[in-house]
Amino acid sequence: MSLPGGCQEAQAPPSKRVDLKPPQRKVRRSQSLLATVDTSCGSFEIALDTRDSPKTVSSFVHLAREGVYDDTTFHKIVHNFVIQGGDPLGTGRGGPGYSVDEPPPGRVEYTRGTVAMAKTAVEPPGRSGSQFFVVTGADAGLAPHYALLGEVSSGEDVVARIARLGDPASGQTGTPLATVVIRKITVSEG
Repeated sequence: MSLPGGCQEAQAPPSKRVDLKPPQRKVRRSQSLLATVDTSCGSFEIALDTRDSPKTVSSFVHLAREGVYDDTTFHKIVHNFVIQGGDPLGTGRGGPGYSVDEPPPGRVEYTRGTVAMAKTAVEPPGRSGSQFFVVTGADAGLAPHYALLGEVSSGEDVVARIARLGDPASGQTGTPLATVVIRKITVSEG
């Protein structure tokens, strides 16, 4: 398969086990934070929602600074729905060794560009570990059960490039047509 322009061929990095404690430092609700996601298909930025999701953002920042996201993949790419990454195991079953509970705002809608934390169907609304997803369809049609992380603020073309690597034939399993590596996530004051 030929990769979309801007994507580099990449090999799946080795899985890594992570067992961290939750962060001690919390972000301030007034803080303006940007996460830059550097991938093998380019970089995009997420404006982190410190106002509505301070616990979730604090955990994400902690994981980024600990290098949990470095050399992981977007292991799930569902055509016209989401791209999902952040699993240190690369299987969709890994996490950081802890979870955070923060119910999403009741008004949340998972529309194109929304970034939220993934969870299993049996976990309560708002529970998260390290896995996150970016909505690539107009509206994911999800119930407000996923902790809100933020919104893609630049690099929408990169997200769309990654989304093109979803195999429409794989359905909700989201098996990617090619490996997309998250090289590093860095967080800075916005």
